[in-house]
Amino acid sequence: MAATYLPTLKQLQYLVALRDHGHFGRAAEACFVTQSTLSAGLRDLETLIGVVLVERTRRVVRFTPVGERIVDKARRVLREADELGDLARAAGRPLTGDMRMSVIPTIAPFMLPHILPHLRRDYPDLRLFLREEPSAAACEGLHNGRTDCVLLALPFACGEVASAPLFDDRLFVAFQGTEADTLPPAIADDAIDGSRLLLLEDGHCLKDHALAACSRPETRAEATMLGTSLHTIVQMVDNGLGITMLPEMALKAGILDHTSVTARPLAAPDAVRQIALVWRRASPREADFRLLAEVLAEAR
Repeated sequence: MAATYLPTLKQLQYLVALRDHGHFGRAAEACFVTQSTLSAGLRDLETLIGVVLVERTRRVVRFTPVGERIVDKARRVLREADELGDLARAAGRPLTGDMRMSVIPTIAPFMLPHILPHLRRDYPDLRLFLREEPSAAACEGLHNGRTDCVLLALPFACGEVASAPLFDDRLFVAFQGTEADTLPPAIADDAIDGSRLLLLEDGHCLKDHALAACSRPETRAEATMLGTSLHTIVQMVDNGLGITMLPEMALKAGILDHTSVTARPLAAPDAVRQIALVWRRASPREADFRLLAEVLAEAR
C-alpha cells in the first residue's frame, strides 16, 4: 500500500495565521517562528496537496478560492485537535492546564483585577491566557477556535453557544458635575438628549445595550459613536463634550476618580446588562467552564 502523506497541524496553523493576519511577518510572529520557516511550511503544504493556496505579491497576500475553502476546513481541524487535549484535561483535575479566554473591553479593566488573584490562589495549575477584544471579534474567535471561552455582556448575538450567567450590571448616565443640581436622582430614558450621547463604536455590545435602554428610535440616529475606550469617553464628558452611559462595575472600579463627572442610574426597564461566560456548545470542558463561572461570580 502506498504511503499517504497528510498536512501537519503546524502547517495548518501557519495557513490559518496567514489568513488571519494577511501578512507573512505578522503571521510568523503569531506562530512564534521566523518568516522563512512559515513560508517554507506553506510551500510544503501546497506541494503536498498539489494546489496553490496563496498568491504572493510584494504588496498583498491573496488567497485563491480553493485556499479559502481549505482555510475554513483547517480551522475546524485545529479546533477538533484542541478538543482532544480538552478531553484529557476534562478527565483530570478541574481548572488545570491551558485555557484561552477573551474578555470584552468594557469588562476587562474593571473585573479582571478582582478575579485574577482568586484564580491564582485557588487554581494555581490553571494557565489562563487572556485576550481583550470587542464582542463581535471575541465571538468570531470562539467559533474559529482561537479562544475557548468569552467573558461577555448579554444580550449579544454570539451564535450557537452555551452560557452561564454571572450577575447583572446596571447602566448609569454619566454627565459633567456642574449639571448635577438640575437632574433627578434617577434619569428617565426620555430625558436623555441623544445629540449629546457619546458611545463606543460598532462591535462593542455596551453600545447596543445603551441604545436598547433608550426606547426612542431617534436616539440611535442622534448619538455619536466613537472608536475609543470608556476611559477616553469619560474624559470627554469631564470636558463638557457630552454625556455617556457607564456600567456599574466601571463606577465601582473608580472610573470617575479624579474627574468632576457624576453618574446616576438610568430609570428604564432594559437598563441592565447580564455578565456571562460563554463557550462552544458540546465542548468537552463544559464542567470546567461552569466551575469557572461560579468562581468568577463569587470573586467579583
